[in-house]
Amino acid sequence: MEKTKTKSTIVVHIVLIIGAFIMLVPFLWMALTAFKTVAESTQVDPFLLFPKHWKLKAFHTVVSKMNFGRLYLNTLVMIVGRVFFAVATASLAGYAFGRLNFPGKKILFSLVLVQMMVPSQIFIIPQYLMVSKLGLLNTAFSLIFPGLVTAFGTFLMRQFYMALPKDLEEAAKIDGCNIPQTFLWIMSPLTRSGMVALGIFTALFGFKDLMWPLVANPEQSSMPISAALAKLQGQFAANYPELMAASLLAVIPMIVIYIIFQKQFIEGIATSGGKL
Repeated sequence: MEKTKTKSTIVVHIVLIIGAFIMLVPFLWMALTAFKTVAESTQVDPFLLFPKHWKLKAFHTVVSKMNFGRLYLNTLVMIVGRVFFAVATASLAGYAFGRLNFPGKKILFSLVLVQMMVPSQIFIIPQYLMVSKLGLLNTAFSLIFPGLVTAFGTFLMRQFYMALPKDLEEAAKIDGCNIPQTFLWIMSPLTRSGMVALGIFTALFGFKDLMWPLVANPEQSSMPISAALAKLQGQFAANYPELMAASLLAVIPMIVIYIIFQKQFIEGIATSGGKL
């Protein structure tokens, strides 16, 4: 029995190692291509994994072309703004839908679910018109604007609030707490793991967002890293070493953030039951 269990454990570990290696291949290819020449990067040779001569020319070129300090700042402002507003609005809405009774509750929550089912690209035109009417194109606010409210976050936080026992609210009422006090001092601290999970998802979605920054912030001085990388792609040809070098520099902040907050990251994903 123990031998069978040991064999199954070994097989599972082998499968997981192979899966992890497959997921790491694109990142390794990106990192190695950044040090190649243009000729090496376009060769159709499956065995040419490592560059013959390690070159730093691509890094020097993209650093001179792109203001990474400004791009990092724009991306940071966008992520922090979206995370703050998403957690704040989703917590309030999730508590209302999960714990309170009010007229039209089911209809309004159905609209939230419908918004989750509709592709986000459909909202780009109305969002663009709203930001344009406000005269805030090519600003930090235009990057944050799509993340002011989130249907996914509302649904996620509602599930966390519904999982809490009703005895907590009853005890709070006995102690004289009103609805805002119950939400702020009793219920919110108990859903901290849900807020962390929502913040992680929002940060990842914001970092990967491409279409909206290209539409609302076409100027390079106001766009985030994802949009700036898209500008490096040529119409007829692409300099792959430069593109991979810029991509490698762009992903470094997220790797550093993950290393610092990996405990909270893993707890948030595990608690939410979601996947990336």
